[in-house]
Amino acid sequence: MLSATPLEGLPEVTAGLDLGQAITTALARWPVPERPRPGDVLVVAHKVVSKAEGATRRLSAVRPSARAVELAAGVRDPRVVQVALDESRTVVRAVPGVIVCETHQGFVCANAGVDQSNVPGEDLVLMLPSDPDASARRIRARIRELAGVAPGVVISDSFGRAWRTGQVDVAIGLAGVAALDDWRGRTDKDGRELHATVIAVADLLAATADLARRKDAAQPVVLIRGAGEYVTEDDGPGVRPLLRERAQDLFR
Repeated sequence: MLSATPLEGLPEVTAGLDLGQAITTALARWPVPERPRPGDVLVVAHKVVSKAEGATRRLSAVRPSARAVELAAGVRDPRVVQVALDESRTVVRAVPGVIVCETHQGFVCANAGVDQSNVPGEDLVLMLPSDPDASARRIRARIRELAGVAPGVVISDSFGRAWRTGQVDVAIGLAGVAALDDWRGRTDKDGRELHATVIAVADLLAATADLARRKDAAQPVVLIRGAGEYVTEDDGPGVRPLLRERAQDLFR
């Protein structure tokens, strides 16, 4: 059975907070005190990781370029667009008010992941962690140090999708979790060989966590149990296997 439970009792996250310690402490203070178990997965919203790592910028210090003003098109704050440009390798596509970028981390997403939701004040914007895989590894190592068990860690963010409407949480950082479950070469229930089925396990875990927590509640960490077959002893290659190669990307 798969279960997904939002973790309560986390402190307000500010720059410098030890997230691994905060998560371990919150688990121990649940109504029924809990400790990480082998096979657990912790899905952590990237916003608390970015806040803890100080991945923020003040708009009052941003001077938008002519390109940012053009792309903002009178719909968005050009300073926010400038931050998105600064966080991007390239602009993939732009329409009034929205730009789709390839970030320095290799993600293709709207506005390079730059966001103002759940960020205090009007002058602050939040960026993606500079290296989400490294962030996941640090959280995992700290929990292992404190609790003696290393759960899998998924860092998640909401992305739109090229083929469908709406946003879904996906994995942008991984430690100790398989990114993919490759069924190619295996057979279906009728014995037919599968040639294209590769399951995006880490994205499914991120999406499951997003269903369990409320968007308007302070529930940035979700504990998933029942997915232990995808938890690995070593940290693994991170999120890189989930990123589609440019030659196979029909939208670029």
